[in-house]
Amino acid sequence: MSTAVMNFKATAPGAGDDRGEMQQPAEKQKLGHRRIDEQGEYSKSCMSSNFGDKFTNSVQKTKFSMNVSYKKVPTNALMSAIQLGIANSIGSLASRPDRDLLLQDFQKIENVAFPAAGSATTPSHSFGDFRFKTYAPIAFRYFRELFNIKPADFLRSTCTEPLRELSNAGASGSIFYVSQDDQFIIKTVQHKEAEFLQKLLPGYYMNLQQNPKTLLPKFFGLFCYQSLGKNIRLLVMNNLLPQNVTMHEKYDLKGSTYKRLASKAERAKASPTLKDLDFIENHPNEGLSMDPVSYDSLIRTISRDCLVLESFKIMDYSLLVGIHNMELTSSGDRSRAQPVRQESEDELEQVDDLPSTSRGETEARRRPLQTKFSVWDQSEFEGSVPPGGVPARNSNGDRLILFLGIIDILQNYRLLKKMEHTWKAILHDGDSISVHNPNFYAQRFLSFMTEHVFKKGPAHY
Repeated sequence: MSTAVMNFKATAPGAGDDRGEMQQPAEKQKLGHRRIDEQGEYSKSCMSSNFGDKFTNSVQKTKFSMNVSYKKVPTNALMSAIQLGIANSIGSLASRPDRDLLLQDFQKIENVAFPAAGSATTPSHSFGDFRFKTYAPIAFRYFRELFNIKPADFLRSTCTEPLRELSNAGASGSIFYVSQDDQFIIKTVQHKEAEFLQKLLPGYYMNLQQNPKTLLPKFFGLFCYQSLGKNIRLLVMNNLLPQNVTMHEKYDLKGSTYKRLASKAERAKASPTLKDLDFIENHPNEGLSMDPVSYDSLIRTISRDCLVLESFKIMDYSLLVGIHNMELTSSGDRSRAQPVRQESEDELEQVDDLPSTSRGETEARRRPLQTKFSVWDQSEFEGSVPPGGVPARNSNGDRLILFLGIIDILQNYRLLKKMEHTWKAILHDGDSISVHNPNFYAQRFLSFMTEHVFKKGPAHY
């Protein structure tokens, strides 16, 4: 690990970020554990350290118009504490030699105290005393290495610059932070979701080894902030939809038709996430056509992923489909374009590709993943398939680039889901609703993808 000094800044969302806009005052709102008040302030903290050394810390207070809290903890202070905890956790791992991953590594939990006054191993800070847990640190280090994410790159993305907090938390009331380079997502998760993910890790590891083309989410770290009797669990993932590619259509597909139509409010958004019935309406004939080898590879991958999810009794997951239409871009018609910077909760549940601070290094290591399903003649797409994109066409013959990923996989088929399905099945067609037993859900999910979404096209157009 390089001993060069790295600067870690922990600032409130939007602070020092010329791209963001200050939110307008609003009435007090609450969704889940997330609360919004009219007034507040953020703390701007600048930290610098060699890995393993003690940080220096200074804080400035600045007024802003909205005060967002999660479990009554101001999210700006939470963000700063998260960055401090992650920097300490990843930095301490750097001093440990690499070794083979062991079964007990999946259950390991490390807990470090961060007193405000500082300690022999932690810096002083202004966020109040807290503890920071790191779940399965060796296992997640292995996952990051598997995805070619170097510790220095991970720290630069998550800790060097202020994280950007998304204002639209979605239905769950979770808090979402996005790294300034748009590579990583840090999302709050419930206790049962974090517990379930930790149990899932050995199977997740096995799937990555056996199915490198998997569409399942890429998880990079699981942490927990503890203060004043409150536990806030945080999951680090990567961002599925690249910021520099316009998404002309975006779908969250479950293979269900019951109430799977985007609301008027969702459709009114600058970047709406549409649903199953919307897809059938917009692509009624041929769906999305791919060359035969790409199609077979994609369906095989989805089938394998569904089998893994079914084995863990996971259900209610979705396939997130982002569609970039090259014809609209080349013709200059952007009236139907959806700005990708308007992230929604759905698109943040999954991850795209491998981040790096070096553009050359990024392109070099992304190249093998660029067309992991596609063997189409690249001249048809003018060599412009971006990293992680899959070439396809719609029924009009338009050249499309697809960004695909399975999201929302932390829903285990518990008693609550069984009761929900039973109640809905009494009132509606049981086969059409989203909540179902994992085996049926997987079969219906795969059938919908092959019957409505993806089609096997000719080898060459």
